[in-house]
Amino acid sequence: MTLAQQAAARNAVLPAPTRSLEQGLADILDFGLAIVPDVLTGDALQRAREALYRAAESDRARGREQKFGLDYAHDETNQRVWNVLSRDPVFEDMAFHRIAVDYVRGALGWPALLGNISANITGPGGGEMVLHADQIFVPEPWPDQPQGLNVAWCLDDFTEANGATRFAPGSHKLNRAPRAEDAAAATVAIEAPAGSAVVFESRVWHKTGFNRTEGEHRAGVFAWYTRPIYRTQENWFLSLKPEVRQFASDEMLVLLGYKTQGLGLVNGASPA
Repeated sequence: MTLAQQAAARNAVLPAPTRSLEQGLADILDFGLAIVPDVLTGDALQRAREALYRAAESDRARGREQKFGLDYAHDETNQRVWNVLSRDPVFEDMAFHRIAVDYVRGALGWPALLGNISANITGPGGGEMVLHADQIFVPEPWPDQPQGLNVAWCLDDFTEANGATRFAPGSHKLNRAPRAEDAAAATVAIEAPAGSAVVFESRVWHKTGFNRTEGEHRAGVFAWYTRPIYRTQENWFLSLKPEVRQFASDEMLVLLGYKTQGLGLVNGASPA
């Protein structure tokens, strides 16, 4: 970023939460992200939170815990839980939620792919991730449209103190990944109550914040979608529980890559 761009970022504000898809898509164009409040509430939010922390504890108990390495954080307090789609049915409700799919259709078009759905739990003292954009798999110069979209589900309150994701609003308009000289670019923490969804396109710069609390964990589930020409990050054909595919709707089968047109065929036809 230039000095002028950094100054603008410091004065930038995040978009106001909105339940309007039209306004949310406009916010993504302007800011690179949209905030949707109260998507998960009551029992649904409680079940999702319990399922995630149960999966995280299971991974730790069985020596399967995965943490960010030194490339991503200043310590190893952050835990990543991979392939939550196969861990509990509640995560199907999130990956294929009507609001999430509507944003995918509006921002990326259709068909699209669910590339991955995983979780990040940051604990007290958890360090910041490096500033990055999610479409680093796309060679530069980037196309002038996003190639992917993240829907981040806040299962705990996201606050600046507990390491909420930090964004550089408007950085997607630079249409490139951050460089070494951009590491100190000004960012703004998403502050959103549990149950909110934060939808952000793949070019906007962001990072996990520093958890400065003494006792708070902050969990978020990140569903990652791409245009259909890209390989999924998670290999659903090997890792997905069979019953998820068996009882999937046509829309779910498209997002998982089992129902295709032109690419991913079996003997010239869609496998589902």
